Amino acid sequence: MAASQRDISVSEFFAKNRHLLGFDNPRKALLTTVKEAVDNSLDACEEAGILPEIWVHIEQTANNRYKVGIQDNGPGILKKQIPLIFGKLLYGSKFHRLRQSRGQQGIGISAAGMYGVQTTGKPVKIISKVSVRKPAHYYEIQIDTKTNQPKILNGKGDGIDIPPGDKGNTYIEKHGIEWVEQPHGTRVTIELEAKFVRGRGSVDEYLEQTAIANPHITLHYLDPDDYEYEYERSAKVLPPEPKEIKPHPYGVELGRLAQMLADSEPMSASEFFRTKFSRVTGPVAKKICEGSKVSTRINVRKLDRSHADKLYHTIQETKISPPATDCICPIGEDLILKGLHQVVPGEFYAAATRPPSVYRGNPFQIEVGLAYGGTAPTQNVTEDLLLELLEETDTRTVRQFLIHTFNGLGGEAADKLVKEAGLKTRQNPSKLKPKERQKLYEAMKNVNVAEGQQMEVMRYANRVPLQFQQSACAVTQTVLNTNWRGYGLSQSRGAMPKGPVTLMVHIASVWVPFTSESKEAIANYPEIQKEIRLGLQSVGRKLGMYLRRRLKVRQQSDRREIFLRYLKEVSTAVSEINGAKRDALYDQLVKVAKKHTAEADMKLDDRGRPIDEKPEDMNLGDNVLIVDPSQHKAAINRVDVGEEASDEAE
Repeated sequence: MAASQRDISVSEFFAKNRHLLGFDNPRKALLTTVKEAVDNSLDACEEAGILPEIWVHIEQTANNRYKVGIQDNGPGILKKQIPLIFGKLLYGSKFHRLRQSRGQQGIGISAAGMYGVQTTGKPVKIISKVSVRKPAHYYEIQIDTKTNQPKILNGKGDGIDIPPGDKGNTYIEKHGIEWVEQPHGTRVTIELEAKFVRGRGSVDEYLEQTAIANPHITLHYLDPDDYEYEYERSAKVLPPEPKEIKPHPYGVELGRLAQMLADSEPMSASEFFRTKFSRVTGPVAKKICEGSKVSTRINVRKLDRSHADKLYHTIQETKISPPATDCICPIGEDLILKGLHQVVPGEFYAAATRPPSVYRGNPFQIEVGLAYGGTAPTQNVTEDLLLELLEETDTRTVRQFLIHTFNGLGGEAADKLVKEAGLKTRQNPSKLKPKERQKLYEAMKNVNVAEGQQMEVMRYANRVPLQFQQSACAVTQTVLNTNWRGYGLSQSRGAMPKGPVTLMVHIASVWVPFTSESKEAIANYPEIQKEIRLGLQSVGRKLGMYLRRRLKVRQQSDRREIFLRYLKEVSTAVSEINGAKRDALYDQLVKVAKKHTAEADMKLDDRGRPIDEKPEDMNLGDNVLIVDPSQHKAAINRVDVGEEASDEAE
């Protein structure tokens, strides 16, 4: 038995348990691959101070096989680092530092390459360029899972250097290397077993949501059907760079504290606490040492496990300032409004950013955005796209197809569409006849399902969209436990509210507490759920005020119509009784009716304030945008949303 026992590498473990990383089915594998590569590109560009421009190309090479290529205009990667980054699990610079970043563990892109090699046998192809004058580096790599080391397959194990200038361009064209000409940047190409679908949980949805949370990027996307999508940046300034902080004493557990004491270089206990932790000043360090009956001058190398235990409990009882928040970088309310308005059709937008808070010594910040109104997702689908979706779907019934393909479309709305199209709910969507498909398309265009649709919730962690495991996420559970009826929406107990509402919740933190290595759901820490709830209530109050005002305007308008319908009859009758002039009496009665229903004529500016009236009559706050939904333009080829929004308001 002893002879058969051996250790395993981390690559070997995750090769057998790839579902832990998000590669549990072909559809999800494609999304995870794109997500990991795009996240790395965004991190690299922002750290180098470059406005990100990213190219995403997905190409079908065979049945259930796709080639994914992602390129950025980042700083490029040094030659010796390329094999380690793409060919070794748990290699990276982000795990030990406490600052906001999309990547955390150094697993994602190398795991995607490992999955590609396992399913297709094709290596990962990387080309990286750091300067116009220096050669580009081209590698074909696969991971040796037994040793967790990169295996370079080209250039006799050293890769290939592509010379700069025209000579290099000729080499790239000759060998068929994909590359969009840029002075610097990186492109990674992975061929894998996958399934491309549209709708919920798709690459299309991920890239669209990425454009919302990152309005400073330009995104070029070419899908397997040769559809091109262009998401232009709506913010021309990079977000502030988050600063790295040291661990906070409240977030360090006993075992970690004992290890830090054992690994520390020789120094006094007071100096140890002041230099190894954030927010610990000289007086605070003295208070911790005195509470533990440890001398401030004792060498930390002389402290054993019992001393660590006393120090740990004293830290929990000592009042220490919360950690600094310059290590996190929220999106900001203005950019949330711009991002939502750019992509999500609607008539009312609101945003709220909560003050920074702390869980387990880690600072975090919650942001919430809300969009209300606009057309239902089923009404924005072209006939060709509907036919494509019907052919690609793996659902068994038309009802399931509608619910699982279109975000926010509940069972009630799906039943309406099926009934209007004259279809049976158990019909297989991929076997519909041409006439039945045409009827379904007409029903989707003509039936108003906006009021019956469910709220769509977009979850973000450090600006990265979370696509799966919604029910296990703290965001979804907090939304369900919020009473939306008080804000003008209908809601059944334990269910999502109904209405044409899109909700965006973003958590920015130095260490996001994901429930698994695949980074798909946020853990249920009470501190995080509390901040999410307060953010939801903030935008909910603004939505409630807007809906109540809109309802009042509609009621006064209906009331005026009733008045005007009978005023001619009243003026004629009064004229016959007392001999007054009928026309003059009618004009006076119309003035009185308009005066008593004046709110029907109220016009609001783009911030929700009545025009030409006192601002305090209805002040929804500064982080609100109200637009005419008929003037909303598509998300593609938009130049500057801020300018267009102000034009619409005028």
